[in-house]
Amino acid sequence: MRHTISILLQNEAGALARVAGLFASRGYNIESLTVAATHDEDMSRLTLVVFGDDAVVEQIIKQSAKLVDVIEIGELTRKVHVERELLVARVEAGGDAVDTCLGRFGGRLLQREGGQSVVEYTGRADEVDAFLDALRLAGDVADHARSGIAAIERPLVAA
Repeated sequence: MRHTISILLQNEAGALARVAGLFASRGYNIESLTVAATHDEDMSRLTLVVFGDDAVVEQIIKQSAKLVDVIEIGELTRKVHVERELLVARVEAGGDAVDTCLGRFGGRLLQREGGQSVVEYTGRADEVDAFLDALRLAGDVADHARSGIAAIERPLVAA
């Protein structure tokens, strides 16, 4: 099963390595990992995605919570949350084909020179996959970079 885990940790050297090390030591490949400072410069938010057994991932989360650097940790998988990923791609194709793809998905043209376009798209991971597939049909995707998933729990709506 796919697990999305959000961690607030102290913004210190080595904190990321210690958390990621717990997952790696259990043989879990981290599919996506993003980390950046929060509104508080002393804290960073780390979002990671792993595929694995529920019980083992739960155990790793409990062990991660014991690390000195970890302020808060939680699994977002079964909670109502928002997640987004950024794709930046360089495409070799006619402008019309790329423009059609951008219009259909709501992507954005960043640069066009000669027969190459640099585009961006932001969405859920499955939407990014679909956009990338459509770009490949429009032309030759010469290169691309994905940011990894950033996620946050949605606020609860009072009834």
